[in-house]
Amino acid sequence: MVISCGGEKNLPEQTENQQATIEVAESNPAANGFNEQASDTKAIALADSVMNAMGGREAWDKTRYIAWNFFGSRKLIWDKFTGNVRVENVENDFKVLVNVHTLEGKVFKNGEELSQPDSLKKYLTRGKNIWINDSYWLVMPFKLKDSGVTLKYLSEDTVMDVPSHVLQLTFEEVGVTPENKYLVSVDKNTNLVNQWAFYRKIDDEEPGFTLPWQDYKKHGDILLSGNRGVRELSEIKVFEELPESVFTELADVDLSKYKAL
Repeated sequence: MVISCGGEKNLPEQTENQQATIEVAESNPAANGFNEQASDTKAIALADSVMNAMGGREAWDKTRYIAWNFFGSRKLIWDKFTGNVRVENVENDFKVLVNVHTLEGKVFKNGEELSQPDSLKKYLTRGKNIWINDSYWLVMPFKLKDSGVTLKYLSEDTVMDVPSHVLQLTFEEVGVTPENKYLVSVDKNTNLVNQWAFYRKIDDEEPGFTLPWQDYKKHGDILLSGNRGVRELSEIKVFEELPESVFTELADVDLSKYKAL
C-alpha cells in the first residue's frame, strides 16, 4: 500500500528496486481474509515475487479452465470463473460435477445419477473437498496470500543444492484442515517454489512429507509444476474455452478435441 504524504517535502527518491517491489505488491492484492497484520513484510514481498515469477497476477486471474490428473487416481477440470469442477475417479465409474461455491451439482455412480438428498450432499461435499486438496497441490504458489493464511519468513537455506528462502504458511478458519502448516522453499535465483514440507499440526516437529516442486512448464500465460518427486500431477492443460457440457453431462470428456493454451 502506498501512503500519500502530501505536504511533506524533500522525501528520498525511491530506487528502481524499491519501485519495482511496490509495483509487484500493488499488482498482487491479498485475498479478503489474508492475515496481513500477523504476516511479516519480507514474507509478503517474497509471495509477491513468487506470483510474478509464475506469470503474474493478471495472467493468473485471466486463466479460466485448468485440467490435470492427480497422481493417476482422478482427473479434474476446473472453471476458475464459475467455480464449476468435474472430478472423475480413474479406477471406477464415479463422477462428481459440483460448483464449489454453491455446492450444487450432480453425482454419477456406476453410470447412474444419484438423487437421494443426503447421498447427493455427501458426495458433492466430497467432490469439493477433493478439489480443495488436489488444486492446492497444483496451484499453491498462486495462493500464498489467500484467505485465512498467515505468512512468516523463517530463514535462508540450501534446498536441493539451491540457495533458497523458507516461508511458513499457517491457516485460520479456512479449508478442510486449518490446523495444517507448510514450510515452503523458494529458489533465490528464480523466485519459484522448489520444495514444500507438510505438517499435520502446527506444533509438529517433523513433517508428514517433504516433496519437491520441479519441472515448471508454461501453460497459457502461467507456469505450473507437476513433479512432486515420488508423486506426479500429469496431463496438465489450460484452456480458454470448454463447453458447458463438461460440467453438466455424464458423457466422457475428450480434452484432445479442444485447443490447450
